[in-house]
Amino acid sequence: MIENYNLLKGVFMGRLLVLSEKNKNEIMKYMPQSEVTNRLANYFQNFSDYTRLRIIICLSLCDMCVNDLSVILDVNQTTISHQLQILRAQNIVKYRRDGKILLYTLKNKNVNEVMLGAINALA
Repeated sequence: MIENYNLLKGVFMGRLLVLSEKNKNEIMKYMPQSEVTNRLANYFQNFSDYTRLRIIICLSLCDMCVNDLSVILDVNQTTISHQLQILRAQNIVKYRRDGKILLYTLKNKNVNEVMLGAINALA
């Protein structure tokens, strides 16, 4: 009982219970700065939105225009355009003009690897 009290006392006093100071310092060396952590959180937030995730999946297969995404996903074009705007702001997608049509594509193919890693984690 006294041993458990000492463990709890360490938690409340902000002391490390399991890690050594050396391990703590090593972890802190690799811990991203707050700005990077915020950018990571924003990046992964795109994968938590159902419509954006489906758009990313479609664009990982081929370049598509808003109309095609709208038909395939059964979502109105305004919503698709809005979600693409968010994905563009996060540097996940880009577009190119083909005549009057804008074709959207993934800006960075590493997005595929993020999704495959998540799929493998769920398996």
